[in-house]
Amino acid sequence: MGQTISYKRPDGKSVSGYLAEPQLGEGAPGMVVIQEWWGLNDQIKGVADRLAAAGYRALVPDLYRGAVTVDAKEAEHLMTGLNFADAAGQDVRGAVQYLKGKSAKVGVTGFCMGGALTILSAVNVPEADAVVCWYGYPPLEYVDASKIKAPMLAHFAIDDVPFPIAKVEELEKKLQEAKVRFEVHRYKAKHAFSNETRVGKNALPYAEYNPDAAKLAWQRTMEFLAKFLK
Repeated sequence: MGQTISYKRPDGKSVSGYLAEPQLGEGAPGMVVIQEWWGLNDQIKGVADRLAAAGYRALVPDLYRGAVTVDAKEAEHLMTGLNFADAAGQDVRGAVQYLKGKSAKVGVTGFCMGGALTILSAVNVPEADAVVCWYGYPPLEYVDASKIKAPMLAHFAIDDVPFPIAKVEELEKKLQEAKVRFEVHRYKAKHAFSNETRVGKNALPYAEYNPDAAKLAWQRTMEFLAKFLK
C-alpha cells in the first residue's frame, strides 16, 4: 500500500520515510506518524496504512536512518542516541511541510517515544494543524506550552511504567495555563496498549496490547482528526 519516499528537512538535508496514500489521494489531509523506539518497522507502517484507509496521506519519517530492532536494550540505545530537538524541529517538521505540498491540513501523531516527540512537535512545528499523542511525553521542562497552537488529543495508560501517569497531571497543568485546546484520556491499561503485536509471548512486562482501550482510543482519534483536519 505504501512506498519509501525521500523529502527535505527545513535545513535542506534529505530524510527517507514510508508514505501511504489513500484512494482519494490528492487533496486529502495529511498525518505524520512517529515511530515507537523500535524504529520504522512493519507495525508502525501498519498504522500509516490504517490512516490511509481512513482517508489520510500518512508519512512515517525514518528517524533512525534505517535502524530497526526488536531488542529493548538496542531500542533504548537507539532512542538515547536520537537528538529529540532535531527530530521534532527538522525530521518531523520537514515531513509536515512535505505533506502540506498537497494537503491543506496536516496533523502529527506518535506512539511511546513518538508520543514524546509528538508533544515536542506541537511546540516546534508551527505548521501542524492537530496533534495526537499516544502514551509518551518528553521531559516537561522542554515543553513550552505557550508555543502550542494546534489542538491536542492525548491517550495515556494508567499502569504505564516507562511514562508514569502521575506526570500527566503536570503536563495538563502546563497546557491549561497556556490555554491550549486539549483533551487527555486515561485508559486502564499498560504502556503500548494500542500495539497489536504486543500479545502472547511478544507482550512485555510493562507493555501489552489492550484491544478495548485500543479500539476506544482509535475511535476518539478518528473523531478528533475528522473535526480538525477534514
